[in-house]
Amino acid sequence: MNDAPSRLAEVKARIAAAESEARRPAGAVTLVAVSKTFDADAVRPVLTAGQRVFGENRVQEAQGKWPVLRDEFPGIELHLIGPLQSNKAKEAVALFDVIETVDRDKIAAELAKEMKKQGKVLRLYVQVNIGSEPQKAGIEPAEAVAFVARCREIHGLAVEGLMCIPPADENPGPHFALLEKLAGQAGVEKLSMGMSGDYETAVAFGATSVRVGSAIFGHR
Repeated sequence: MNDAPSRLAEVKARIAAAESEARRPAGAVTLVAVSKTFDADAVRPVLTAGQRVFGENRVQEAQGKWPVLRDEFPGIELHLIGPLQSNKAKEAVALFDVIETVDRDKIAAELAKEMKKQGKVLRLYVQVNIGSEPQKAGIEPAEAVAFVARCREIHGLAVEGLMCIPPADENPGPHFALLEKLAGQAGVEKLSMGMSGDYETAVAFGATSVRVGSAIFGHR
């Protein structure tokens, strides 16, 4: 028996409660169900339960399951939430609707080129390395506002939000607060922050989307 649909319902209920607690409108936060490492058979019950927004870490893995699922279920929105290599920009633009991990000029330029070539306009987020961790992708917080401006002015990209992953061993609240402040300075409205362990905190700090995987699909 696949328990993912019941876990999905619980996560949605907890998001709704967090919205209410933070005095935010119902439905202010989009749930991105992170389906990385789970095959199409594991994802189908969650699609059948009504979830339509999903996140994947790797372009190649997503290519292996989402084309067939899109044929079966209309209205799917697919987010790339893992690091993007410039040599995968073509495939990423073809497959995804949202890319949340724009973090350097080379990627911005490749995405601009591919979107023009394919006649597609993807929704884009800049990933911020909010805890300045050497092992993590993302642009440094001090450089984020200027980078968003370069994406717009030099590369012609319409960045709609910022994304972050706080350090695992620290209180996420201050990091979420910093991302919200940077978004205001950069003039973007969307905040992708919060995962299975801290998404309710993220809602309290203004997240417009949360990326939840193990709390829905179980541990990988």
